[in-house]
Amino acid sequence: MKERNLKQIDGKWYVDFTSRGKRIRQFAGYTKAQARNTLAKLRIERLDERLGFRKSGQGERVLFEKFADDFLEEYCKQNKRSWQRDEFSLNRLKEFFKGETLQSLGPEKIERYKAKRKAEVSPATVNRELACLKTMFSKAVEWGRTEKNPAAKVKKFRENPGRERILSPEEAQRLIECAGPGIRPVLIVALNTGMRRGEILSLKWADVDFEKSFIRISDSKSGRSRKVPMNASVYETLKALPRTSAEYVFFNTETKAHIKDIRAAFLGACRRAEIKGVRLHDLRHTAASKMIEAGADLVTVSKVLGHASIQMTMRYAHPTPENMRLAVGRLGEILDLTRQEVDIPPEVVIGLKPATHLEIAN
Repeated sequence: MKERNLKQIDGKWYVDFTSRGKRIRQFAGYTKAQARNTLAKLRIERLDERLGFRKSGQGERVLFEKFADDFLEEYCKQNKRSWQRDEFSLNRLKEFFKGETLQSLGPEKIERYKAKRKAEVSPATVNRELACLKTMFSKAVEWGRTEKNPAAKVKKFRENPGRERILSPEEAQRLIECAGPGIRPVLIVALNTGMRRGEILSLKWADVDFEKSFIRISDSKSGRSRKVPMNASVYETLKALPRTSAEYVFFNTETKAHIKDIRAAFLGACRRAEIKGVRLHDLRHTAASKMIEAGADLVTVSKVLGHASIQMTMRYAHPTPENMRLAVGRLGEILDLTRQEVDIPPEVVIGLKPATHLEIAN
């Protein structure tokens, strides 16, 4: 065995040799002895392949960073709107697993990655990266690049409940009044429809139906199209907007494209309104919460928001003491009406004792 086929880089050993005109370079271990064993194993596998004992491609070692790039281009960018988030996760993963192969990774190495990243970022961020890794290995198995998914049984960290800030009606009104003219219509639409930031900023005039008073959203995060009704505030706000673009509702005349970033303007409005701890996405939370408080059922609110499942909408159903009192009060009104339908005198209904209820029911 030739020592020149072994190389040490940054404390790790790699093999580098050529078999049937194909150059093989990959991580081989943390010691020279491990590297020698890996090289011998790889040479035996190539020999088996030449002799017909192994199908071509079976057992082929695939560099982690090479497949990560393929995964990003062939799957993430083709199927996910949020592929930039996957790209960020993959860059962190490639840094840690550089030189490794898909076959050399096991649950223990992935646990080491978890521990390292937990010391640097939040558990939620680590979980997003683990989710990306799990999907990447699932595709690797599906595409025949490896035989198993070592991340399949690696558990994610427990996350703290997400922070949700619901604006009061007074805060919402103050925020709109303190917003600049360029961002004020965006905030009005967000608070009155619960639409996502991207859905609002990329809104086109062709998708605004003033005759039937609804907004059509065809390119949503969930992948499902939906129609969002316009109330009077949204209708009047959009109707009054100047059409600086024949295509986009919120248009930047300087860049000649739709507005893409309003963070600075939003923070300025919050500062002038003296409202702290609010993100633009919290306006969507506020709209959802207020619709439910107004008596809208969860299924309807879920459809308006474009949620993939009703479980996502249930986060906004807050059983406050006041809401529970209203619910029980409404129940009493319904029961009173029921008793009146069977001709129970009002004077009997008022002030009935529990025992008397049972006697009447019988």
